[in-house]
Amino acid sequence: MWTGIIGENRIDVKRFSKENRKYGKKILLVVSLLSLYIEFEYLENIVYAKKGQKYEYAIIALLIKQGVIMSIEQSLQERSGNICELCGATEGLSAYEVAPSDASADQSIYICETCKSQIENPQNLDSDHWRCLSDSMWSQVPAVQVMAYRLLSALGDQDQLDMMYLEDDIKAWAQADMLNTAANDDGGAVIQRDSNGTILAEGDTVTLIKDLEVKGAGFTAKRGTIVKNIRLTDDARYIEGKINGTTIVLVAAFMKKA
Repeated sequence: MWTGIIGENRIDVKRFSKENRKYGKKILLVVSLLSLYIEFEYLENIVYAKKGQKYEYAIIALLIKQGVIMSIEQSLQERSGNICELCGATEGLSAYEVAPSDASADQSIYICETCKSQIENPQNLDSDHWRCLSDSMWSQVPAVQVMAYRLLSALGDQDQLDMMYLEDDIKAWAQADMLNTAANDDGGAVIQRDSNGTILAEGDTVTLIKDLEVKGAGFTAKRGTIVKNIRLTDDARYIEGKINGTTIVLVAAFMKKA
C-alpha cells in the first residue's frame, strides 16, 4: 500500500493522497487521535499538500516510515509470522480483505497466491489443497475463521463445519458473503451440488444432513428429513423444497442426494 510513496527524505503527498483516497476518512480519524502525541521530530520532513489536500496523509506515512505505527501489510506479517494464514505457505503472500471489510488488518487475512486464486474462483476449489483447513479453522483470528467457514461450506465439508464454533457476530460476518461455487455448463445454466459434490437436478429427492431452524415457520427441520421434488434456483448455493407443507429455501451444501 505504501510502496513508492515515501522517498529518501521527503514524502510525495500528492501521490500519497491520490493512491489512498479510499482510506482518507479512516486515516484522518487516526491522525486526529495521534496528533496530540506526535513529537515534532516526526513532522519536520513533511512536504505540505497543495490547497484542498490534507497534509495529515503525509503525517501518517511518515509515522509508518519512522516505525511509530504499522501499515496493514506490516500488521498482517507480524500477526501471521510471515506464513499463509490458511495453508502455511511461505511464498507469494499478500493481504486479502474478507468482505464485507473496512480494509483494516482485523478484517483482512494474509494468504498465498494459491489460496487467493481459489478463493476468487471457488468453482475450481481443490479439496486436497484445502485439507489445511483442518488446522486453520481453529485460528483465533476472526477473519481467518470467517474464510475457513466459507471454504468448508463451499466444499460441503459438514463434519468440519459441525466442529466449528463461531460467535454470533462472526458467523453473521461469515454468512454475509458466502463463496459462490456456481459452475456453468455450455448452455450457461447454474449447477447446484449437494454436500458430496453430486449435481442436483429439478425433481430430485434429498436428505438433510443437519438440523435446520425454519425461521418464521415455527419448527426445526431435523437431520434425516427427506425433501422430495426439489426445485432449483438461480443461485448455485440454494434449492427450494417443501417440509411440513411449507416451501422453503435450503442450502444445497446441507443436503445429500437420496
